[in-house]
Amino acid sequence: MGELMGIINNTKNGNLLKEITENRYIASVPFGGRYRMIDFVLSNMVNSGIKNVGILVLGKYRSLMDHLRSGKEWGLATKRDGLFILPPPYYDGIRKGDLENFHYNFEYLRKSKQKYVVISRSNLVCNINYTHPLKFHKESDADITVLYTDEDLSKEDFSSSTILHLVSDGRITDMEVGPHKPKTNKVSMDTYIMEKNFLMDIIDETLAKGGYDFLMDCVVKNLSRLKVYGYCHQGYVGRIHSVQSYYRHNMALLNPNIWEEIFIKSGPIYTKVKDQAPVKYMENAEVKNSLIANGCVIEGTVENCILFRGVRIHKGARIKDSILMQNCEVQEGAALESVILDKEVLVSKGQRLSGSKEYPMIVQKKTMI
Repeated sequence: MGELMGIINNTKNGNLLKEITENRYIASVPFGGRYRMIDFVLSNMVNSGIKNVGILVLGKYRSLMDHLRSGKEWGLATKRDGLFILPPPYYDGIRKGDLENFHYNFEYLRKSKQKYVVISRSNLVCNINYTHPLKFHKESDADITVLYTDEDLSKEDFSSSTILHLVSDGRITDMEVGPHKPKTNKVSMDTYIMEKNFLMDIIDETLAKGGYDFLMDCVVKNLSRLKVYGYCHQGYVGRIHSVQSYYRHNMALLNPNIWEEIFIKSGPIYTKVKDQAPVKYMENAEVKNSLIANGCVIEGTVENCILFRGVRIHKGARIKDSILMQNCEVQEGAALESVILDKEVLVSKGQRLSGSKEYPMIVQKKTMI
């Protein structure tokens, strides 16, 4: 896999998660008790033997840089290749798409020694090895290979996704971007494999014709003249594009089979190391079917929840079907159900907060209730 480099395109997604992404891009959103969203795609690349990863950023990436640091936790703090933050060019106006970000960082691409590149978004929760998709790409002699999954459209809203139309040999003949009524169940993972030189050539060509968006102008508009093939990934994929999908895919980790597939199947998921004490369960603690990270202190009742590092649940507090991010505190007698607390939220004595599984309640970072 020394011939494959990775690019994580973190230039889109905006405020999809409302208050959660108000001051951070989705790549640095906490997920699964001790991880950030970018940990999944970055770990997949590292586990596939990729040693050169560039991350395209746009704005609000301070927390992302703090999380990634030198890339040591992912084995990317090396003299050759490694982890690269790729900033955007200065632009005094409204940015229409991501092509100018790609183009601005062409020097990074030119200096990279790898022949092929895999481009992925940062809002995917999955565990995949890119060895097999790259082999498929070579054997099919494709210009672009798009990774996708077969999905049950009745179980989730895919109106924010890209739907693929394939013929029998796997060639993609049409792509529906954000359809209200998808016509097939082939849902793109927004992950693409191609030759690095081909990527640079098609970006140059598209920009010269006035294009600005990689998916729409480089891929969709060129389906008839390029050989674009689809590779079907058989595993679990969580697409985080709304508060509901964020909540649903977090809570899915309470299913042991899904947890094992995400964190073990094709390799471990790495994250920033924080040395904290193990969870402390006090005498009155009652915990059922929950993921609880290091540094938590539990005195109350916790059921079907995900608790990040340093959360404190006081005696008599009851937490159910909820997600509590780092260093939240729930005081005596408080009750939470179907709630998402961002970092460092304090819920004072006797307070009651309630949402629903379809529409969980969100409490903004550092709020005191």
